[in-house]
Amino acid sequence: MHLISSTVLESRLGPVRQTYAGTADFPPIARAFTDISHVVRESGLLRRTPWFYALVGAAIAVGFGGCITGFILLGESWFQLLIAGALGILFTQVAFLSHEAAHRQIFASGRMNDRVARILGNAIVGMSYSWWDSKHSRHHANPNKVDKDPDIQVDTISFLDEDAAQARGIRRMITRRQGWLFFPLLTFEGLNLHRLSLQHLFARGPVKGRWTELGMLAIRFTVYLVPVFLLLPLGMAFAFLGVQLAVFGVYMGASFAPNHKGMPVIAPDAKLDFFSKQVRTSRNVGGGWWATWLMGGLNYQVEHHLFPNMPRPHLARAREIVIEQCRTLNVPYVETSLWRSYAIVIAYLNRVGLAARDPFECPMVSSYRRA
Repeated sequence: MHLISSTVLESRLGPVRQTYAGTADFPPIARAFTDISHVVRESGLLRRTPWFYALVGAAIAVGFGGCITGFILLGESWFQLLIAGALGILFTQVAFLSHEAAHRQIFASGRMNDRVARILGNAIVGMSYSWWDSKHSRHHANPNKVDKDPDIQVDTISFLDEDAAQARGIRRMITRRQGWLFFPLLTFEGLNLHRLSLQHLFARGPVKGRWTELGMLAIRFTVYLVPVFLLLPLGMAFAFLGVQLAVFGVYMGASFAPNHKGMPVIAPDAKLDFFSKQVRTSRNVGGGWWATWLMGGLNYQVEHHLFPNMPRPHLARAREIVIEQCRTLNVPYVETSLWRSYAIVIAYLNRVGLAARDPFECPMVSSYRRA
């Protein structure tokens, strides 16, 4: 296993233009996903594991129960900020479950998965399921592809050189040092996710389940915010909310950022087979069971992108099958530690941020200006 550089895949790697009698006649790389899918299915790795998700759900419910009890018992105390931090962690864990339900990982019934994902996402996490589902589906179809993947579109942070070069005003100042500012900026990501959800639901145009989702969000924020502002002094209540949102934003960002940031970016006109596209643009995070619990299975990003409906407990076994296929076909398989992945993300964002700097700026003059 080895790392590959974060360069744009400019080549056009298209399927051979001729007629084949069956999948066995395709070149190895073209039938790679078909072959590995057969092995995965025969190994039973796509079977649902309701017992696992029942245990995870029960553990999260116990955590919420503990937070509610602690909130009531502590009263007007700054120790409430510990409860706020714990809630930020729990909301993120629920977001992981909503993500898995949306991918049909939990139940055999698609309708049941959709229903649970919508309830968890809207009524508990406070995010619009329809907004996230649309955005995330486009990401899975074209990970790290320019003009196709919404996750590399500019939103304060620039992930492409051309976006960084166009930054102006305050955003230009941020972009110049965006790698170092990435994690501090994530403290605002929780608030940003709520904002984007409401913006989506109030936008013009058709939105599936618009009023259902708005109703769930209204109930969620009422049940959550009223006790906080009713039982705590105003300043403490805002601090409570700020800590919860900051922890939620950092945890969410720190779980999703290592997966693709700093991996190859695919040019808009490039053609890649499904297997190569998903494997080359994804990065796994090592660590075993603790990383799986910490990141909700997102540490197995390569396997998740190849088999989005695979339950979390089966991803580790699927990893072994995918690695063997990658070795056979000489396709780079990237896996690194959590901390190393963060270092890669920061370095990548700083490199992209160079495009926002003045090419005629003199380093010596700049040092005097700072002094």
